[in-house]
Amino acid sequence: EYIRWRFQHGDDKEALAKDTMVLTDEEKEKVKEPCTFEIEDEKGNKTKVKWRIEKLTGGRKQVKKEVEYEVQFVGMSYNSNRYVSASKLAKWGFSKHMLVVDEKVAQRAGAFSTPLTTANVEKHLEDVGLDKEFGTHTRMSALSGGQKVKVVIAAAMWALPHIVILDEPTNYLDRDSLGALAGAIRTYEGGVVMITHNNEFCSALCPETWLMQKDPADGIAQCNCKGDAEWMAKAAKESVQAAVQLDEITDALGNVVKIEKEKKSKDKMSRKEKKQAEKIRKAKIARGEAVSSDDEDWD
Repeated sequence: EYIRWRFQHGDDKEALAKDTMVLTDEEKEKVKEPCTFEIEDEKGNKTKVKWRIEKLTGGRKQVKKEVEYEVQFVGMSYNSNRYVSASKLAKWGFSKHMLVVDEKVAQRAGAFSTPLTTANVEKHLEDVGLDKEFGTHTRMSALSGGQKVKVVIAAAMWALPHIVILDEPTNYLDRDSLGALAGAIRTYEGGVVMITHNNEFCSALCPETWLMQKDPADGIAQCNCKGDAEWMAKAAKESVQAAVQLDEITDALGNVVKIEKEKKSKDKMSRKEKKQAEKIRKAKIARGEAVSSDDEDWD
């Protein structure tokens, strides 16, 4: 019942209720202010008008390098709706509104891969060690502490996240369940962040640990990074290499940013890079594109 309630209509109710999604009183007042728009008539004459945005409808599209969101105006029909860039909406105080739209778009994309049917929910709960009977005929209030943890973990994994943050995941779990959770974390291909007081469980799974510890001198908590130095160095190196290979990145608002790579001269290339560059040059020539013999053209 909990999973079906939480994800019905394709939205994650708990994600939309987070503090980062809820407007403060100051933000509520700011979004009531009129916004300036430029409209153009059939003759090409441009006029500036001030309209108040009532809401973001949920429409979103990519236009060149920026994301645009569909907005509806106060006292106007849906025929007057228009798409507005994310940068303008952020300036006008609609950052959290855009986060809500982004969350809904992501959740609905995941809904296509995992339809919210009884059979799928039962299978999903069985995958975390909870009998399907509990998922169909039992409410959350009737479950034990360990069973509730399993349901919450199953719900967190329902939308196929890239990163999972687990806050005290070992609470209420018996030894068998702890072993199953540890095995799942080891084989999970995404990122896992754990907040826990169970040092034994954490150390066995996490090669990198951020330890928050109070300094006895001033009483201020300090964050110390501990762990397998060799693993941490390797992970940092892989991150840098992966970043170098990226052609584009997408920021938090969904904007796609092209990465301009530094061109490398021919004499600094490895044999493999020279072969790849030559292959690209030949492909350009085959397509009729202009190329030069200068080193600058070897990119």
